[in-house]
Amino acid sequence: MNQPQPKHSLNSFQPLNHLLATLPKVDYLRLAPHLRESHLTLGQILYEPGEPITTVYFPNQSMISLVQIMEDGSTIEAGIIGNDGIVGYAAYLTGESTISRAIVQIGGTAIALDANILKVEFNRGGVLQQLLLRYTQALLAQVSQTAACNRFHSIEERLARWLLQSQDFARSATLRLTQDFLATMLGTRRASITVAAGALQQAGLIHYNRGCIQILHRQALELAACKCYSIVRSEYDRLLSIQTD
Repeated sequence: MNQPQPKHSLNSFQPLNHLLATLPKVDYLRLAPHLRESHLTLGQILYEPGEPITTVYFPNQSMISLVQIMEDGSTIEAGIIGNDGIVGYAAYLTGESTISRAIVQIGGTAIALDANILKVEFNRGGVLQQLLLRYTQALLAQVSQTAACNRFHSIEERLARWLLQSQDFARSATLRLTQDFLATMLGTRRASITVAAGALQQAGLIHYNRGCIQILHRQALELAACKCYSIVRSEYDRLLSIQTD
């Protein structure tokens, strides 16, 4: 697996990632000498199912999908990780690996950290451990709700929900995504994405052209999405806004 090569250390860096930014200064400064900025590119695989997780990533302006791979090679997204999370939760939960593929769906920067260092810091207890455990609960809520969403809701509702989540995590109304990639993430045919995206565009909610989707009317897009978006967003807000000890 070709892992991205970390760059310079971040002793005086003000992180964009919510988990790192929420840490008390003393905890962040203890981690800082080991943090490295890394640039992630679209389609880059950070780890495969069953592969030991040796590096974890705190996304800044990138977004990563956790994807399930079926026996016939088809795939579907189980969860999204953006700048309020961490890629590689199995490392601090001592599971070492997961059954998911972690693939970059929106390129950008992330902060890389050796998994062994994170384990040591996690086992200290304190604020970092509390943050990571609450984030893990939020991610599990997202994965569970996504499973139900994929089963019961229309592709148009699911696409609207996915675009809203992506905007939240990428902090941008412009998303560079191909229809093929969207079809892979949503576990459907490209033709279905074409129809769903066309309906949202005709309604004036988005503009799609050559692999670039612009969200034009956020409030209306929320109305077009299923309730899964607001359920998951509320759980993230609740868990990640709880005051640490």
